[in-house]
Amino acid sequence: MDSMRRRRLFLSLVMTCCLAFAGMGCGSGSAGSGSQFDAASTPATQGSTTLVDNYHHADLGNGWEPTGQLELAYAQCFTLDYFEGGYQLACLMDGNRYLIVPDGAEVPEGLADDITILRQPVDTIYLAASDSMCLFDALDALDAIAVSGIERDDWSIASAREAMDSGQIVYGGKYRSPDYELLLSQGVQLAVESTMINHTPEVREKLIELGIPVLTELSSYEPEPLGRAEWIKLYGALLDRSDRAEELFQEQVGQVGSLLQTPSGKTVAFFYLNSSGAAVVRRPGDYVTKMIEQAGGTYAFADLGKAQAGSSSVTIQMERFYATAKDADVLIYNSSIDGGVESLGDLLARNELFRDFKAVQEGEVWVTEQNMYQQMLQSGGIIADLNQVLCNTTEPLTFFRRLS
Repeated sequence: MDSMRRRRLFLSLVMTCCLAFAGMGCGSGSAGSGSQFDAASTPATQGSTTLVDNYHHADLGNGWEPTGQLELAYAQCFTLDYFEGGYQLACLMDGNRYLIVPDGAEVPEGLADDITILRQPVDTIYLAASDSMCLFDALDALDAIAVSGIERDDWSIASAREAMDSGQIVYGGKYRSPDYELLLSQGVQLAVESTMINHTPEVREKLIELGIPVLTELSSYEPEPLGRAEWIKLYGALLDRSDRAEELFQEQVGQVGSLLQTPSGKTVAFFYLNSSGAAVVRRPGDYVTKMIEQAGGTYAFADLGKAQAGSSSVTIQMERFYATAKDADVLIYNSSIDGGVESLGDLLARNELFRDFKAVQEGEVWVTEQNMYQQMLQSGGIIADLNQVLCNTTEPLTFFRRLS
């Protein structure tokens, strides 16, 4: 029996003991050096994500010196250092560090205790970060995902639904309540989580206890839209597809480059209405408002406080929304929370005040398509679509739909 099968059998036995003696605990301690997980730093334990200043630390603790570093054009929440022999060190802005060990290579001795080991091939992943699926899809690496934390019908990505229909990817419970026994039986090597995992630190700790390292996707904290897309380079390194990742990223850069010097002079309000009838808008400086600006628009709510980690939106009363957005050239309804509105009639039914809005009277009301929020890689395409919205296009778009 090879070492991986022995490890899976051992972890399955551990899980069986946990289930049999619920409430008594399963013991503690870390996996040995032959496991996929050697050590982890977990700074985010208070129900929110802790971002670390000067988080880039290339010192492995064993005297190895990096031979180079990945050049990043926009991303600010991760770094990647290269070492001889194909080893790569990823540092994330939450303070966690991951050493990617090439297939067949040995884990270096004398590593710092806070470094998590990820052995290639990393091909048995529990994916609970919906933003990341598009990156695996673009890299033609859906076969690296064994378990999904999102149910089949909640994926807007057709290939993800097909993979779940075929049984290639199975549903393993949401981020807050994963099926630990299933994860172990599948031999999961890595859990890729959204920052929501930091609201349930006990789940993160349990995964680590069971020998499953956790990588928290921080792309939503990138200040630049193309910084989010640039996270494909991290997954490219992890999946040994760096060249393809670079090609895909440059395609997005190319879509935006020609738009940056073409201001439209139009004002845009991006919002949705909550269950109380108040408007929820984005704070200036977050990636959505920057997309609007890069598409040539001016964000209507530029006087709000700047976005910070964990505070990208703000709720305002309808009176204030009316005063600010009544004369906006374009209204864009954010459908990601409540499913959106299907027609102008639906919007007016939510609040008759919209009849007074310039954009309503001129037919410049749009709604985001559901696929926009699972297409992080398509930042360039979304900005290009926004530019077409501002150009008063009559053509169908990929990420936005005109209300009528």
